[in-house]
Amino acid sequence: MSVSVTQAVRGSFFDLTVTVTDPQQLPEHARYIEDGLLLLNGGEIVSLQSWEEGRQRLADESRVIDYRGKLIVPGFVDTHIHYPQTEMIGAFGEQLLEWLQQYTFPVESQYHCPEHSAKMSAFFLHQLLSNGTTTALVFGTVHPQSVDALFSAAEALNMRLIAGKVMMDRNAPDYLTETPEESYQQTRKLIERWHNHGRLSYALTPRFAPTSSPALLEKVRQLKAEYPDTWLHTHLSENPQEIEWVKALFPAHDGYLDVYHQYQLTGRRSVFAHCLHLEEKEWDCLHHTDSAAAFCPTSNLFLGSGLFNLKTCWEKGVKLGIGTDVGAGTTFSMLKTLGEAYKVGQLQHYKLAACEAFYHATLGGAQALDLQDRIGNFMPGKEADFVVLDPAVSALQQMRHGNSRDIWEKLFVLMTLGDDRNIACTWVNGQCVWQQKAEVKAA
Repeated sequence: MSVSVTQAVRGSFFDLTVTVTDPQQLPEHARYIEDGLLLLNGGEIVSLQSWEEGRQRLADESRVIDYRGKLIVPGFVDTHIHYPQTEMIGAFGEQLLEWLQQYTFPVESQYHCPEHSAKMSAFFLHQLLSNGTTTALVFGTVHPQSVDALFSAAEALNMRLIAGKVMMDRNAPDYLTETPEESYQQTRKLIERWHNHGRLSYALTPRFAPTSSPALLEKVRQLKAEYPDTWLHTHLSENPQEIEWVKALFPAHDGYLDVYHQYQLTGRRSVFAHCLHLEEKEWDCLHHTDSAAAFCPTSNLFLGSGLFNLKTCWEKGVKLGIGTDVGAGTTFSMLKTLGEAYKVGQLQHYKLAACEAFYHATLGGAQALDLQDRIGNFMPGKEADFVVLDPAVSALQQMRHGNSRDIWEKLFVLMTLGDDRNIACTWVNGQCVWQQKAEVKAA
């Protein structure tokens, strides 16, 4: 039975075809087609093959969208980001707990206003798309209005997004706290309204253990039991001072992760941001529960929080995605974030190869979000989210791209010298939703 084709895209393509448990396996599962043809049926991928093989399926070659000279990769997956913190990115001079009090909480107080939430949601999604990010796991604020606005904006773009209202009932300003029952009721209404609505999904979002009382965590547990296919999104072991605070607040628990685990909040769709200072038993718990970690290099470096251990993460078999963590993170660009991840690895004598880096930003990130069956590569039946990269947008990039010997070196140059200028256009659900300039032409 033949499948109809509604769009055909020509260019160079790179993806990883399967998830792996060892980074050494990645090159054998990498696919690079220098002159390829991607066939789409609406928002779904039909096939990817060479131009010579694929052109036989075309009724009219003149209607092919031609990106020759560009590199097309699956849409980037951001596994941890705060959309309200967009407007205080680059705030100076504090570590985590002081930074929250001085900058984050005052900014988040504005999101009780639907108009402000709508304005910032539109700006935030534009930033994601202009940097090639097509899927994200996103923190809102404690205000339901913040989530309604974000989901409404994402729905208009047909964008795959997972988000949630912050749940927080202590150790924060009064204007941002709620009772456990208020948090439960507001979250429940949001889940009913938005979860599994088109390409939108809901994440239960307790900010982190220090702002969560036992009563609030019990409400989160209750919601997870009532809606078992929702996600859980929170922070874990970002800062040594934070870890000691958690131990003082929860003395009956066996460490930071055990707080979440005992409330049944670990699991296949649970994503824990940072994970910088884990004990061995915590790594093992993440593995055994099939939980995921979000590695946020620019944020970790900016706040001086510590260095994520990629080698241990692989050895312990913990799923991993990359997070920009705006606004402690200093860029929306996944390319720049991967460049910083490389430096974090170098400081620990771990060589983050380009193949592995792009895996974490695409299919690996999809696996961390339990979306590997829907996004992350160009396999038939996947959703048609992808990024068209211009690998040489400056004189320096042109020189390095020109003298790069193979696709691995070209990818590495992109992740070390690249930024938002390299995003030629971004496709979501089979439609071009953002482009650098109107230069798409017919073949």
